[in-house]
Amino acid sequence: MVERNGVHISKMTSKLEGLRAISTNTITNPYCNKQHTTGKSNNICTLCYSQAMLKTYRKNMQACLEHNSDFLSSKVHDMEYLPVLLDAFIRFNAHGELINVTHLTNLVNIAKKNPHCRCVLWTKRNDLVVKYFKGSQKPDNFVLIYSNPIISTIMRKMPKHFDKTFNNVLVHEHVESQNCTGQKCKDCLLCYTKNNTTVIVEKVKNYYENIKCTIY
Repeated sequence: MVERNGVHISKMTSKLEGLRAISTNTITNPYCNKQHTTGKSNNICTLCYSQAMLKTYRKNMQACLEHNSDFLSSKVHDMEYLPVLLDAFIRFNAHGELINVTHLTNLVNIAKKNPHCRCVLWTKRNDLVVKYFKGSQKPDNFVLIYSNPIISTIMRKMPKHFDKTFNNVLVHEHVESQNCTGQKCKDCLLCYTKNNTTVIVEKVKNYYENIKCTIY
């Protein structure tokens, strides 16, 4: 994990090898904790890979992720204090979720500062997205993906302001619609580019498979 202008940037491995992320702390995020403990069997947040990782073998990441949470959500920073990225693509919140509108504002401004980098945010916080983009324009290099919380169900209609939806199904479900089937993200980039594919359907053997994702 490296630090640029006060923001920790994580290298990702396994399926995500070759890409990096600016993430926040899932463990201290009120929204994440509420969703994780809903008790609803069809909510993928109850099987959160990040909660499992950060409480066990990636516990040492929490301090850096908490620093990012505080830095990105506490105030809107001047551009000079935001990181210069050396990446062609970067993921926002491989761990964590949007905390508030301030957090989203800083992420959008990071994208604006780095027009050469395609910045991709997965989020379930449609409420914050609507609030922010009601009065602001989305940068061309900012890809916004709605992360469907309902497992085994495909969300085909995107909420306003989003570019794509991301859905999880079991290997035998919606076979004809599966287009995220195990290849490395850097070799696919379907999520990371603006194209005609607006519905991403990831197949998993079981929903606990997400825990195998390794990020550090």
